[in-house]
Amino acid sequence: MDRTAVRDMEERDLERVAEIEALSFSSPWSIEAFRKELRENSLAVYLVCEIDGELAGYMGMWKVVDEGHVTNVAVDPKFRGMGVGNELLSEMVIRARESNLVSMTLEVRVSNVQAIGLYKKHGFKDVGTRPKYYDNGEDAIIMWKTL
Repeated sequence: MDRTAVRDMEERDLERVAEIEALSFSSPWSIEAFRKELRENSLAVYLVCEIDGELAGYMGMWKVVDEGHVTNVAVDPKFRGMGVGNELLSEMVIRARESNLVSMTLEVRVSNVQAIGLYKKHGFKDVGTRPKYYDNGEDAIIMWKTL
């Protein structure tokens, strides 16, 4: 991988974030939804990963009491398989620990084998299923990690 940097998401990133979101999900969040998260949600932590200055992916998490709830993770298709998700998740785990969270949780499509592998590599465990969780009727695997 070339030079990577993970940093806090800023409003100047939102156009690119919305572009990656649209490339990644069938029901993408709007740019306004991300703007609201940054401006109004004091529980939210959003990170971006850049490769040689180009925004390649992002990740969000809500700090709910003592848990981190991952809201979304997306990587531009042209940067997938280059470790962007790993960089983002590694930094988010650090942020969760610094915030004294005791665990993290997320949902992931049963078909997203690559993401499931990444989460398992970081110590997330499959604890259940949410049937028909996604808009296309696909189930979600519920995963948790103790910090």
